[in-house]
Amino acid sequence: MESNPTTSYVPLFYCVILTVALRGLCAATNGQELASNYYDLTCPRALAAIRGSVLAAVRKDRRMGASLLRMHFHDCFVTGCDGSVLLDDTPSFRGEKTAGPNDNSLRGFEVIDAVKSQVESLCPGVVSCADILAVAARDSVVALGGPTWAVQLGRKDSTTADYAAANTDLPSPFMDLPALISSFSDKGFTSKQMVALSGAHTIGHATCRVFRDRIHQNNIDASFADSLKSGCPPLAGSNDTSLSPLDAASPAFFDNAYFTNLIANQGLLHSDQQLFGGASTDAHVVDYAKRPRAFLADFAAAMVKMGSLGVITGTDGEVRANCRKING
Repeated sequence: MESNPTTSYVPLFYCVILTVALRGLCAATNGQELASNYYDLTCPRALAAIRGSVLAAVRKDRRMGASLLRMHFHDCFVTGCDGSVLLDDTPSFRGEKTAGPNDNSLRGFEVIDAVKSQVESLCPGVVSCADILAVAARDSVVALGGPTWAVQLGRKDSTTADYAAANTDLPSPFMDLPALISSFSDKGFTSKQMVALSGAHTIGHATCRVFRDRIHQNNIDASFADSLKSGCPPLAGSNDTSLSPLDAASPAFFDNAYFTNLIANQGLLHSDQQLFGGASTDAHVVDYAKRPRAFLADFAAAMVKMGSLGVITGTDGEVRANCRKING
């Protein structure tokens, strides 16, 4: 979920407006519910400020759009969408930033810091870091030509992090299909929703370390594999951090090319190609390859659902003044 930096700006070609009234889906931990208009009275300029900062960051660095989307995913899949992924280590707990899936991999923390600083100047102590990250993910997708959706708001920030869960709860790029289905099912997602969310890999890059073995598998297009070998030699430790796009066809544009790549056996990650090729999810991949609007709508709906995972609201949690550390 990262994208290639360019100097140009991709306009919004696809704009699937998802009008959702998922009040039941967004039920929070203490009985309160999230709402898309949560800040209309308390901080009416917040969403515009977040959007402006994210668009500026993506214009400057095209990879940042995918990075912010990925960060939101890594936040929500570990203890819920509570901003815990943003916390630095403290004497009392180890943060999630150095967990295996995140260490030297997640990026964009400085963008969230800048957004938080701007929002705090507008309305101190009102907008949570968890909400900022959720909105930034949506605005990043829009900036790269993808769909928009009504982000449900009102999350509070956690007062701790879970390093252990960050090492166990996030899907791995080395997973086979049954493990992927189980990982997403544990969070309440169907196989179809898993495929839709996996479509986020239509933007972004992966490091050689996580696709080196994939190059030598049988279910990969030979010319595609050959194109990767020079930048990712077989010896472990060689060019481990070298990047290749997850979707070589359109790495800086949020479209459905990811699914056509899978049908052509050109999925970069082992976990990606597991979704197609005699798999129970083949039909969903084919459907999204043929019907881009269906993919965009389903992706947006799945993002709303993901944004409701494990949220903290009401008097629980806090609104951090600094996203990197708890208050006080």
